[in-house]
Amino acid sequence: MRLPQIFHSLHKRLQKMFEKNQEDGGTPSIQDIAGRLAEEQQRLRQKEATTMPKERTVLILGSKCVGKTTAINKFFDREEHTTRPTLALEYSYARRLGNGKTPQVMNVWELGSLENADQLLEVPMRTHGLHQFAVFIMLDLSQPQRFWTDLECAYKGLKDTAQQMMESLSPELREIIEQRTLERLGQQNKEDLGNQEPLPFPVVIVGGKYDIFAGLDPAVRKHTCRCLRSMAHLIGGALLFYSQRMPKLAKVLKDTICHLGFGSPAQPFRSQVTDFNEPLCIWFGTDSWSKIGDTGAQSVERIGATFGVEVPQLQLEKKKTQDTSDPAKDPGFKESLIDEMRAQKNEELAGIMRDVLLRGKFESVQN
Repeated sequence: MRLPQIFHSLHKRLQKMFEKNQEDGGTPSIQDIAGRLAEEQQRLRQKEATTMPKERTVLILGSKCVGKTTAINKFFDREEHTTRPTLALEYSYARRLGNGKTPQVMNVWELGSLENADQLLEVPMRTHGLHQFAVFIMLDLSQPQRFWTDLECAYKGLKDTAQQMMESLSPELREIIEQRTLERLGQQNKEDLGNQEPLPFPVVIVGGKYDIFAGLDPAVRKHTCRCLRSMAHLIGGALLFYSQRMPKLAKVLKDTICHLGFGSPAQPFRSQVTDFNEPLCIWFGTDSWSKIGDTGAQSVERIGATFGVEVPQLQLEKKKTQDTSDPAKDPGFKESLIDEMRAQKNEELAGIMRDVLLRGKFESVQN
């Protein structure tokens, strides 16, 4: 979603304000314009309150084995004995009572793999809509030579699906989403707005396994942080480094999920951290190209090409892992009743195969 499209409706409203004042025979003052804009924002908020559902949705996706399931389990305060791998798309939900004692629901979706995930991405987005939707893209910082492919794949999948859905929305709902996107980008760096490609929902880029990343070469850490800051700023997102082994960082991620999933008013990022020697913590609309050190037209392709020169990316091959290829034989997916029925069917199938082989040998002897 390009920013000029967002500004189009805002420009039309401002133009109507000026035309109305000219018809009244007066030149609008700054106070008049500010008052009318405040009234317009109040109108949008009232419309939002009457049209938005009482639930929010969070989608978590990203690199394999980065700790997506662990982060969800910690949010739900689940005890982790053995964490089974996420095969495709898993769903869970949480409920709580809001300030007005009205129940709030948070839908949580986890995408296990980014390979061939285009159709799976559409499920949570089309099921719940974009108006109360948030995304966490978790990347493996311990492998800076590999994570760019995951980040680029996740962003393009989200962008393509979001564009298709925005075209099918009603003008009123599209206007609300565009207004909220502008508010999320902030007003501190208006000169950057022309060089951003924000998604129509909040996106938090989470750099996982920071405890390992902190021990890497300083030059690699510097270029990695600059790449992730550039990408987060380009898409209008936030950036957070995380490790399940560091309670302080784990709590910030948990609070951020709660903030975006339940609409908690407290801002979960207590401080702004941009030093590459520390775990980064950058909220929506608080970074800028000048702070990052990038100038000129920005794009996903340029950020990726620059990062590839500074930190050469390895060709991602399909790893020959030791994991069981058949999930039915994985101990993490045990289901006693289903396993017994499957074992019985396997025995029946083996008996049929033996009969077929014997029949084939008998017929060959007769011929």
